[in-house]
Amino acid sequence: MMGIQDRKPAIANIIVAYSAFLIGTFCGLLQVFVRSDALDLPKWLDYYQILTAHGVLLALIYTTFFIFAFFISGMSKALGTFGPKVRQFLWLGFAVTTIGTILATVMIISGKASVLYTFYAPLKASGWFYIGLALWVVGTWISCFALVGHYIVWKKQHKGQLSPLFAFMTITTIILWIIACLGVVATVVFQYIPWAFGWVDSINVELSRSLFWYFGHPLVYFWLLPAYMAWYLIVPKLLGTKVFSDSLARLAFILFILFSFPVGFHHQLTEPGIESFWKFLQVVLTFMVIIPSLMTAFTVFATFEVSGRKKGGLGLLGWFTKLPWKDIRFTSIFIAMLFFIPGGAGGIINASFQLNELVHNTLWIVGHFHITVGAPVAMTFMGLTFWLIPYLTGRQLTKSVQKLALIQILTWSVGMLLMSTAQHILGLLGAPRRTAYAGYNGHPTAMEWFHGILSNHVTMAVGGTILFLSAMLLIYIVCNLLFLAPTATQLAEKVEFPLAESDTSNTPKFLENWWIWIGIAVLLIVMAYALPLSDMIQHAPPGSKGQITW
Repeated sequence: MMGIQDRKPAIANIIVAYSAFLIGTFCGLLQVFVRSDALDLPKWLDYYQILTAHGVLLALIYTTFFIFAFFISGMSKALGTFGPKVRQFLWLGFAVTTIGTILATVMIISGKASVLYTFYAPLKASGWFYIGLALWVVGTWISCFALVGHYIVWKKQHKGQLSPLFAFMTITTIILWIIACLGVVATVVFQYIPWAFGWVDSINVELSRSLFWYFGHPLVYFWLLPAYMAWYLIVPKLLGTKVFSDSLARLAFILFILFSFPVGFHHQLTEPGIESFWKFLQVVLTFMVIIPSLMTAFTVFATFEVSGRKKGGLGLLGWFTKLPWKDIRFTSIFIAMLFFIPGGAGGIINASFQLNELVHNTLWIVGHFHITVGAPVAMTFMGLTFWLIPYLTGRQLTKSVQKLALIQILTWSVGMLLMSTAQHILGLLGAPRRTAYAGYNGHPTAMEWFHGILSNHVTMAVGGTILFLSAMLLIYIVCNLLFLAPTATQLAEKVEFPLAESDTSNTPKFLENWWIWIGIAVLLIVMAYALPLSDMIQHAPPGSKGQITW
């Protein structure tokens, strides 16, 4: 077990993460009922308030706090106990991030920031909302620098050695996060805050959106890479085998640093003001990200087969039956992986010029987001939760709670399948995203959205309801593991951090030369963004004074 002083900041991050999860999922439940015309909100509550809260609290807050809980726990396990300064900065980062989160959430709930999680200009929130966002980012940076400092100390004490794979992957993700946040920090600090407080009259809308998506797409990989870490390192340990290939795993993560950034324009294919050449370039680079994703898929399923055949699996698929299906820690993550297959295929569609024209402003995008973040990422985090909290608290995951965890994962899978499938089909039928109930005065096309088995808003609401019930079950499990479960009294009952062994004997050391990869990433960013962003600044149209439409 890690030292109690190291455990405390990780537990604090988990508590905030699941507090945000609770509020965010409730807002999601309200949304699906409003969209299906089954619920009228009270006058003091607006649809776009709950839509903004849902997106911010789940996509930004829940994921970020849980990821840092995972990183803190794993870095203490992989590199040894933190020093006093590292712990101090971890607490400082947690405090600043939490203050920013509370400030932004208060602004959303009070109706002063109904700008959705993308906070697109010219929609104009309270300046305090943007200050909350800035504090949230700064707080995460403080925590990142604390973990990097712990890594540097280890490297100095182990000169010439490759760091443990968990530490390598954590630093990779931190580098990606810090570089990605430069875009959102630039637009929030230099555009949104002066504009929202009235220090300047207008905002350059195209520039603000481009800077957001410079951040917004790497954000997806900030969510995914910790899930991939679990797939590469935790799953093999649960299967009783080693990491399939240490060098392949490190190379895949490095490729995410290189190709996650210069791709933001593929979210802006329908926007004017960006020349088609730059959109085309970033679409091409977007498809490069498929390579490390396929490498990950190959590695994971190779690990499955190696483990299954060691346990006696014969024939083409005999190994499949030898996997530990009764272990909820494994089953939850395996189902998450399955969801990522259609999710990844949908991402290829969204990044394609012609196909994006069909689906861009429809519910298809919402379905894609849920089947990539709400299933593979969230379900992997759920699988981690079932052992990470017992590891941190010293409590037991009892058999009764394991059964509840299995029910929770299965219900989440069914709910997500129903909701996201309905959203994809509704998107193909033309149903818009970012709107409350819209019947378009009974127009026949709009009425099609309320008929059919899987192609209607009612199915989406049923799926959303199942997801909410599953979320409440998860909250009960989390509270049980934090406060109620019996304490492990014997060594055999204590949960360990399940890190698989990774053979570094054939891993090239240049893979851990960070300056090489950061330099190449910067070159790609300059190539993809320098000219179009400078053109947006030099030839900016009259800026927007801002709109408050709620």
